[in-house]
Amino acid sequence: MTKFVKVANLADVPPGERIWYDFADETVVIFNVNGTLYCVADRCTHDDGPLGDGTFDARNCEIHCPRHGAIFDVRTGEALAMPAVKPVPTFTVKIEGDEIWVESPDE
Repeated sequence: MTKFVKVANLADVPPGERIWYDFADETVVIFNVNGTLYCVADRCTHDDGPLGDGTFDARNCEIHCPRHGAIFDVRTGEALAMPAVKPVPTFTVKIEGDEIWVESPDE
């Protein structure tokens, strides 16, 4: 059974911004793209570096890895540019009232 965890309130992540949340075994990044929230693991699939620290291009729904320039689609996790070739894990986001809930990767 999928477990969801409250990670923040909507006011905590305005459009074009991101926030991090630490689960027991995984850190995730929640991105706000024009009011729609997406969540990916905070690790580049190229070398496990911190992905969320990179440049977030909300217009194109992309996060650019700060270490080697790999680019990922925050909606799907798809690797869009080398050196990454594998997608980054994604997690379902639910909104309940003004609360943001994310599928727990610890399950």
